[in-house]
Amino acid sequence: QVQLEESGGGLVQPGDSLTLSCKSYLHVSGSDAMGWFRQTPGKERELLAAVRWASGVTWYEQAGKGRFTISRESAKNIGYLQMNRLKPEDTAVYYCAQGSGGSTIWSYGRWGQGTQVTVSS
Repeated sequence: QVQLEESGGGLVQPGDSLTLSCKSYLHVSGSDAMGWFRQTPGKERELLAAVRWASGVTWYEQAGKGRFTISRESAKNIGYLQMNRLKPEDTAVYYCAQGSGGSTIWSYGRWGQGTQVTVSS
């Protein structure tokens, strides 16, 4: 059963912008957070940003600061990650996740299947 579903990935050129979406098919508790992670081969999955669902309070890890913006439409159960000025090193599989919040994967119990973002000229 699909719980979270990402969309919006693809192939873009350096400097382009891209917005990822994450649809939650489960009820999102107000105390929950939605986070966006990314992972490249051989590396751990890293948190980019997260948003507290009820309040909209956001926080960013170092990898997500400056060029990425997280947001959500709580009425639609959709979260977003806007990515600007993309670089080749942003190439990764991007995941959304839901959970109690925090900076590690262990704080999130529900995950999407991931969407590939490739930045290449």
